[in-house]
Amino acid sequence: MKAVVYDAPSSFTIQDIPTPVPAHGEVLIKVIQTGVCGTDLHIHEGDFYAAFPLIPGHEIVGTIAGLGEGVTEFSVGDRVTVNPNISCGNCHFCRSGRPLLCKNLKGIGTNWPGGFAEYLTVPVQYTYSVDGIADDTAVATEPAACAMHGLETLQVKPGSTALVFGAGPTGLLLSQLLAKGGAAKVTVAASSAFKLERAKELGIDETYLMDRSDLTGDVARLHELSGGAGYDIVIDATGSPAVAETTVGLTRDGGTVMFYGVTGPDDRVSISPYDVFRREITIKGSFAEISSFPATIEALRSGRASTAGMITHRFSIDEYGKALDTLRKDKTAHKVVIVP
Repeated sequence: MKAVVYDAPSSFTIQDIPTPVPAHGEVLIKVIQTGVCGTDLHIHEGDFYAAFPLIPGHEIVGTIAGLGEGVTEFSVGDRVTVNPNISCGNCHFCRSGRPLLCKNLKGIGTNWPGGFAEYLTVPVQYTYSVDGIADDTAVATEPAACAMHGLETLQVKPGSTALVFGAGPTGLLLSQLLAKGGAAKVTVAASSAFKLERAKELGIDETYLMDRSDLTGDVARLHELSGGAGYDIVIDATGSPAVAETTVGLTRDGGTVMFYGVTGPDDRVSISPYDVFRREITIKGSFAEISSFPATIEALRSGRASTAGMITHRFSIDEYGKALDTLRKDKTAHKVVIVP
C-alpha cells in the first residue's frame, strides 16, 4: 500500500509498504479520506507527542476491509471512523475515570500508525459506525468530538453569551455546539472574511472581522459588541498566544475562559491574577477528547453540527507535502483532506 512515512521531524517520503494485517481484536480499514489539521503541522515538526518512524493522520473515514480474530461488531464493507486516542487503562488517571489524562496515552497518527495511507489497522473498540453520514461530514468526526469535549468541559449555563476566537473547522464546530448546547448568543471573531461568511451560513449569531494588527482595537470593539459587560464564555480556538492573552479582559465578571487552540509548549501569556481573583474568572483547558465520539456522531447525523462547505482542498497521498503547504500558507484553505 502507499503511505506517508516520517523517519524524523520534517522528514517524510511517500512509500509503498506492506498492507497491515489485523491482529486479534483489530479491524483493517480501507481509507476513504483523512483530514489534515493544524495538529498535523505540529506533528510534522516533531511536537504534540509525535514518535518516529510514523504514518500520520488522525481524522479518518473508511470502510472495513478485514476483521481480526474475535471481531464480531462489524462486517467487511461497513463505513467507519476512528477515535485516535488510546488510553492504557491502568494508570492513576485511567483508573480514576479520566483517561484523557492518561500518562501512557497513544494517538493514532501521532505515535501509532495513522490514516495518511491506503489502509490502517485499529483496535475494534476505537472504531465507530458512520452509516448514513456523508463522507465529507464523517471525516470531521474527530475534530467535532474535540469540540464536543470542549462543550462538555464548559458546562454551559443556559442563556450564556459566548465569544469564540477562530473560524477554523474546530472553531466553527464548537461554535455550533455552543449555540445548540445552551448559549443564547454566539459571536465568532476571526481575521478571514470567507471563513466568517461560512460561520454565518452555518447559523452563527454574530461575526467580527479582526484586524490582528490592532488587537487593542479589536478588543475594544468586541467589548462594545458585548454591550459593555463582556461575554460569559470566551474561547481561544486560534492557538495564538497574543489572542489568548486578550480573553480574560473580554470575559464578564464570574465568566469562563477556555484555552482550546493548540499552542506550542513554550508559548506563554500574561494575565493579571488579581483580575482573575477579584472578578472570579474561571480558566479551563480543553485537550482533544477520548469519550465524546458517540455523542458527536449523533450530533453530526442529526445536523446539530454541520460541516457544509468546509472542505476546500483535496489532495492525493503523493501530494501530501502540497497539502501541508496549503494548510500552512493558502489563505483560501479551510479544510484540507487527503484522498488515497
